[in-house]
Amino acid sequence: MYPASTTKIVTAILTLENSNLDDIVTVSYDAVMSIPDGYSSAFLQIGETLSVEQLLQLLLVHSANDAANVLAEHIGGSVESFVSMMNTKANELQLSNTHFTNTFGKHDDNHYTTAKDLATIMTYCIKNETFRKIAGSASCAIPATNKYKTRKYNSTNELIIPNSHYYYPNLTCGKTGFTTQAGDCLVSCSYKDNLELICVILGGKTVNRKIY
Repeated sequence: MYPASTTKIVTAILTLENSNLDDIVTVSYDAVMSIPDGYSSAFLQIGETLSVEQLLQLLLVHSANDAANVLAEHIGGSVESFVSMMNTKANELQLSNTHFTNTFGKHDDNHYTTAKDLATIMTYCIKNETFRKIAGSASCAIPATNKYKTRKYNSTNELIIPNSHYYYPNLTCGKTGFTTQAGDCLVSCSYKDNLELICVILGGKTVNRKIY
């Protein structure tokens, strides 16, 4: 099935494993201009400088597709090389039914996974405490940069926002996703009574949704 922006958990873990949080990254033309219309964006500006940690917050909290490409270029040298790293990681985790063609979940018939494979990926990701912290954040604030004033965002995952109607207090972290073809997607992790569970939903049906 199509993973939409749940793809970003792979982008995030590769970033954490191959860079430092305080690395400073400059936004390129290709990274931002290759995002299709209608896909979620932080509207990063060409030449803007942000830290890896800030970009990860935009990636996992706001689900910013431009942040995914900026991180990919920083880690892999190019988006294409980074996507190759994503598929190598999938092979390392023995995910025989997963293949990536992009960093953020843009629809592509050859960009696919399964609920089981996503659960395996999430099991791997939550071993990283920084991943858990960022993916478990209800909001993020990005300080002023050389191109923007301070920006604040709520998580796209309403299960994790305390004042949301859908708030679930046992949720520890997660990642949403949506495209027309993928439907509503969610990979989430919750903890209660010394038991941690991972839940994967793919192909959910809702109307009037923004593409994450």
